[in-house]
Amino acid sequence: MTFEEKYGKILLPLITPYGVDEEVDYIQYEKLINYVIDQNVCDSLIVTGTTGEASLLTFDERVKLMETAVKAAKGRKPVIAGTGCASTKETIALTKKAEELGIELALVVVPFYNKPTQEGVYNHYKQLADNVNIDILLYNIPVFVGINLEPETVGRLAAIKNIVGVKDEAGINPTQVTDFFLATEKVDPDFVVFNGDDIMLLPTIVQGAMGIVSGGAHIFGHEIREIFDAFDKGENKKAKELFMPIYKVCKACGQNGRILPNSILRPTIELLTGIKLGPARSPLAPATEEEMEVMKKILKEIGKLS
Repeated sequence: MTFEEKYGKILLPLITPYGVDEEVDYIQYEKLINYVIDQNVCDSLIVTGTTGEASLLTFDERVKLMETAVKAAKGRKPVIAGTGCASTKETIALTKKAEELGIELALVVVPFYNKPTQEGVYNHYKQLADNVNIDILLYNIPVFVGINLEPETVGRLAAIKNIVGVKDEAGINPTQVTDFFLATEKVDPDFVVFNGDDIMLLPTIVQGAMGIVSGGAHIFGHEIREIFDAFDKGENKKAKELFMPIYKVCKACGQNGRILPNSILRPTIELLTGIKLGPARSPLAPATEEEMEVMKKILKEIGKLS
C-alpha cells in the first residue's frame, strides 16, 4: 500500500481545545474529531502538531490526546502522532508511546530551540528510527525551530527504511519542495513530499507535492480536495478560484505579525463549527475583537458566514 492509499492527500493537524484555566478539554477534542470525520474534510488526523500547540503541551497531555484520538477515530481515519520534542531522548520516549497505542506514523519536527548542526539533526532522526518500529515523516519548519532541514540531509535520511517522507513549511523556501524531490528521487523513489503551509497549496502542487498538512482543512477541507481534483484534471483556472478564499482566510490569521495562526484560527473554527475550542494557551495572546471583525468580513465575502 502506498502512502497516499493509506493516509491520503489531506492530513489535518487537530486543534487542541482548552477549557477553564487552559486545561485540555478532551470531550471537545472528541467532538472535533467526530466533526472532521463526519464532514470528511480530511484523509488523516494529526495529534499534537504545530496547530495542536505541541510545544505548549506536557508529555502526559500529548499521550492522552493520542489515546483520545485513537479511541474517537475508531479506525475511521488514520491517526498520525506529532511526537517531535526538543531532545532526542524525549522524542524517542513519546514516539514509543504512540507506537504502543497502535499508531503507525509519527510526524517529527526538527528539534527546536537548540539549533543543532545538520549532522546533529541527522543523528537525531537516525537514533529515533533505530529505536522505534513505526514510520517517520520528517517535519521542516525553520520559522519555529531556527534551522532549515537541508535537502542533502533529507537525502541521507531517505535511505533509512522507516523514514518515509518530509513535510515542508514551504512558505519559508517556496522552491525547496523541488529540492527535496531531487535529493531523494534516486535514494527512495517512494519518498513522499508534503506541503505544510496552506497559502503555498497551489505553488507546491505545481512542484509535485503529493499532499498537504493543513490546519485550514478544519474549514476548507472540501475545497482543498476540489483543488487537488481540479489540478489533476488540468482545470487550473478552477483550482485558482477555489484557492483564493483559502488564501484570504489564512493571511487574515497572520494579522499583527502573528506567526502562529492559532490565536485567530481557533475562534474562526469555533465560529463555523460551534465546537468550543477556547483561546490559545499562553503565552499566545488571544484574538482581538478587531482581528475577528476582519476575519468575519472575509468569511462573509467568501460565503462561509451569513
